Amino acid sequence: MKFHCVLLCALSLLSLPALAEEQRYDQVDFSSKAEQEVANDLMTAILSIEVNDARPDRVARQINATLNEELKTAATFSGIKAASGDQTTYPVYAKNSRKLEGWRGHAEIRLESRDFRKMGELIAQLQQDMQLQGIQFSLAADTRQQVENTLITKAIDTFKIRAKTVSAALGGVSYKIVHLSISNGGGYPRPMLGRAVMADAAIPAPQFSGGESTMSVQVSGTIQVIH
Repeated sequence: MKFHCVLLCALSLLSLPALAEEQRYDQVDFSSKAEQEVANDLMTAILSIEVNDARPDRVARQINATLNEELKTAATFSGIKAASGDQTTYPVYAKNSRKLEGWRGHAEIRLESRDFRKMGELIAQLQQDMQLQGIQFSLAADTRQQVENTLITKAIDTFKIRAKTVSAALGGVSYKIVHLSISNGGGYPRPMLGRAVMADAAIPAPQFSGGESTMSVQVSGTIQVIH
């Protein structure tokens, strides 16, 4: 009886590769993709100040005073997040010698908002004392999540349609999904800068257009054709 049980176990183990081969029979791998152009709704701007002086304490004092004033100005604009960025102070030496010529300080302010008009007005004011380092347009986190959820549904629907087509082409009556994976991605935003219009500030307030980003979701999977 003991030998009989061992024999049955051995036969069961030998049959596992055959079952695995059978499960892979008529399996097809393919993918589907859903894509959408979405208007960028988040604007980020970096402004900086650079100060040169013979004494590092005066460099720090001037930078701190300017940053404090600019952050106070930014606080008066509702809907705009303003925060201090990188800040460094370092010695400046003569080109042809190691003689210390002075000190240079650099500091930044980071602005973020969905209101492009207010951002233009604030940037115009801050540029009286600071330099605009760069502007970036992107999708806000909640916007990206909402669009991704929509694209996932579209990509899966397309995958199902293709699965039916593949199954029918192979003479199947139906199919089952063996494996499915979802990956998302986004193209590079295409920002646009509109013409500048005069404002009350000494520097014209620019009108910004954030352009669009390409959002995409790809569904890859394996189906088994059922005959």
